[in-house]
Amino acid sequence: MSDSTSRRRLTEYELQVQDLQAYVRSLEAETVHLRKKLEDTPKEFMVLENKLREANRQQLCAPPSTYGVYLSVNDDGTVNILSQGRKVKVNLHPSIKSDEIKPGQELILNEGLNVVETAGYEIQGDVVVLKEQLDEGRAVVTLRADEEKVGIIADPLRIHRLKVGDHILMDAKSGYLLEKLPKSDVEDLALEEVPDIGYEDIGGLSPQIEAIKDAVELPYLYGDYYKEHKLAPPKGVLLYGPPGCGKTMIAKAVANNLARKISEKRGEKIKGYFLNIKGPELLNKYVGETERKIREIFVKAKEKAAEDVPVIIFFDEMDALFRTRGSGISSDVETTIVPQLLAEIDGVEGLKNVIVIGASNRQDLIDPAILRPGRLDVKIKIERPDKGAARDIFLKYLTPEIPIAESETRQNGGELPAAIERMLGVTIEEMYSTRDENRFLEVTYANGDKEVLYFKDFSSGAMIESVVRRAKKLALKRYISRGEKGITVDDLLTAVREECKENEDLPNTTNPDDWAKIAGKKGERIVYVKPLMGEAKEKQRNVERVVNTGQYL
Repeated sequence: MSDSTSRRRLTEYELQVQDLQAYVRSLEAETVHLRKKLEDTPKEFMVLENKLREANRQQLCAPPSTYGVYLSVNDDGTVNILSQGRKVKVNLHPSIKSDEIKPGQELILNEGLNVVETAGYEIQGDVVVLKEQLDEGRAVVTLRADEEKVGIIADPLRIHRLKVGDHILMDAKSGYLLEKLPKSDVEDLALEEVPDIGYEDIGGLSPQIEAIKDAVELPYLYGDYYKEHKLAPPKGVLLYGPPGCGKTMIAKAVANNLARKISEKRGEKIKGYFLNIKGPELLNKYVGETERKIREIFVKAKEKAAEDVPVIIFFDEMDALFRTRGSGISSDVETTIVPQLLAEIDGVEGLKNVIVIGASNRQDLIDPAILRPGRLDVKIKIERPDKGAARDIFLKYLTPEIPIAESETRQNGGELPAAIERMLGVTIEEMYSTRDENRFLEVTYANGDKEVLYFKDFSSGAMIESVVRRAKKLALKRYISRGEKGITVDDLLTAVREECKENEDLPNTTNPDDWAKIAGKKGERIVYVKPLMGEAKEKQRNVERVVNTGQYL
């Protein structure tokens, strides 16, 4: 290695050493700086802490800010507010634009009552009822005890379509109407779209379905013909009969079928409405509340009917609400409820798209004024199913999609429909048999006559559905335990016997009035009931002690 090369390398090493020494000096300087900052940090922290403590002390000592409600703006840029019951003209903070504030909005004021900050809207206050809308954004509202007051409609409420009877939140201090509230007591009974139930889903009631079609559908579909014959459409329909026989299903099917027929005739989709009113839900302990709910129900129905769509108002358990006035059977609330309904039904006269349908299994308790022609014009009795009707109902629940045991289809050459028909034939014969095993009750009338009632005398669509459901459960349990799939005729027969057995201890729950109608002695009072099923059921029961039979028995 030559001398020149050695000198060059030595020079490079010296430069590297100088760089390292400079880097070390910079690190030492930075260390000194950091040490100084570290020493100064506690002092700075103490200064900041003192400043924060002083700021908090000053903030706590500052006077409280009051709230006001914005009313209007003046030409000179000042605004009018309502504060502590006084109308005050104040200034705005420069950062607040007057066009950004809306009437009824809350404002935060300083000690000089000038606006320094904006807030939202009051969220609590009195619930009032809208009676009438006036000009200039005002409205007449009803408070407690029918007291009336004029309020100002706040900006958030002006985007809503207000109607008479709406519930509104009112700030009593400022007089502003702030928010539209839901009418919870009537929203429970709100208009719902037409149920997806058609006449084809109902079995065994062909004559009744035809009668209600004539009463409800014809006037809507052929209104011109009715006018030509000067024939007024019926205002209402009463469906009456034993429980569980399809009254509610028919009412739902009416609404669905009517909307479908009108849609086909007009060539456009029409959405009907079905307002389902459970009678007991309307009752209220406060005087006048039930009548108010009835009025609101009809107001809601008329609003929808004005859109040229059919609206069905269905009163279920009608006898719970509209009992005969002065009968003394109830608390006599019907003395005011019945006239309210009569007034509303009579008011439907000029409204073509609303029809009232009532359902009851104690039609004898309904006030006669409701049932007279011109109100509930059409009265349709929903009978208990006979053998033919029972077959139709069974076929609604025992369809080919339901698993049927191979042993059953094998007897009919593998034909599933034929197997179902045979199974139903055996089951229906068992249900409607008048053998001693099917004797259910013996009723004794006041004149001494006796009548034996069989299980068939208490059959209904609901009972048939229960029989099929029991049979499905039996087949399912057998499939889980033994792997044998499908319903057999023995499952259906066992289900019938279980249904009989379950109801043998419940004769008191069956309507005595219904028994009298079945026996053909509608006016005769039942005095004794003796269960005939089972072995130790010979003790007679006095119906007068366990069931209030009413004035008609």
